[in-house]
Amino acid sequence: MNPATPAFDQSYFRSALSRFPTGVTVVVAQAADGSPIGMTISSFSSLSLEPPLVLWTLKLESASIAHMRQAEGYVIHVLSAAQQDLAYRFAKGSQQERFEGIPLKRSRSGLWMLDMPDCSAWFECRNHHQHDAGDHAIFIGAVHACAWTNAQPLIHHSRRFHHSPPVAEIIVER
Repeated sequence: MNPATPAFDQSYFRSALSRFPTGVTVVVAQAADGSPIGMTISSFSSLSLEPPLVLWTLKLESASIAHMRQAEGYVIHVLSAAQQDLAYRFAKGSQQERFEGIPLKRSRSGLWMLDMPDCSAWFECRNHHQHDAGDHAIFIGAVHACAWTNAQPLIHHSRRFHHSPPVAEIIVER
């Protein structure tokens, strides 16, 4: 067997990957013309605590790839279980359709972000580094502001959305 040749097809690999539950996020940035752009992403992960870094990926063939490559920053919104409709909305359609009727505001540093306090968390990031790998671009964000709530996160598992079990309130000392 040639180790460079996978012993499975793309569909089988995708099914195997779908067994790993992930959170669901909406990434919002600003296009060159100043309009907001956004997309649903489930490939979000923590990367480093010092310095605070996160990562996420986007298909190279995505219509939003050029905008995300040039964006100075973006805000990653971790969706709550109550926001499943947003996950579907930001997964397809034109950017105008995605944002129609959606409340927006500017972050501390002037980035577009959803004005929705029921997100589980959000991370305001500087577009720190990008790396192409296979058919995706890996975006590394340097986090300079974040917030969280006790809202249950929305989970993606086996190609479906699920709600996470209730959690006790998290207490963090600063």
